[in-house]
Amino acid sequence: MNSRDKDKVTNRMVMEIASRTENIALVRVAVAIFAGELDFTLGELEEIKVAMSEVVSNAVRHGYAGGEGTVRVEAEITGPWLVVTVEDRGRGMADVEAARAAGSDDPERMGMGFLFMESFMDRVTVESTPGEGTRVRLEKEGKLNRRDGR
Repeated sequence: MNSRDKDKVTNRMVMEIASRTENIALVRVAVAIFAGELDFTLGELEEIKVAMSEVVSNAVRHGYAGGEGTVRVEAEITGPWLVVTVEDRGRGMADVEAARAAGSDDPERMGMGFLFMESFMDRVTVESTPGEGTRVRLEKEGKLNRRDGR
């Protein structure tokens, strides 16, 4: 997303959920409905839902390791871009690049889903600090919905 697009936030959604696995589906559906404001195909909406499942699952399962906490989800429509940021204040990761590596033998990193997120979204940015939490930003370019005049 270029700097020109950054000034064109046309819609925004923020939600905070308890770090419970049953809330993963809620975020997945809410973000997909919100993303429908852009003309994504049904297949692209399914990809967004999978990416959301992975990122929120990571926050719940790895960030808080089954303990209590809050996951914050912010979604924006910025020009033709869907931008979703998912943030936890959990354990964090010391080595983000190692966690992103596919096929890790480390059970702590297996199944973290970065491969899905990176395959289904146009951009994935991860910031994490041990003991402070993790912030994942997912971006996917859609098409402006011309029916509403934008």
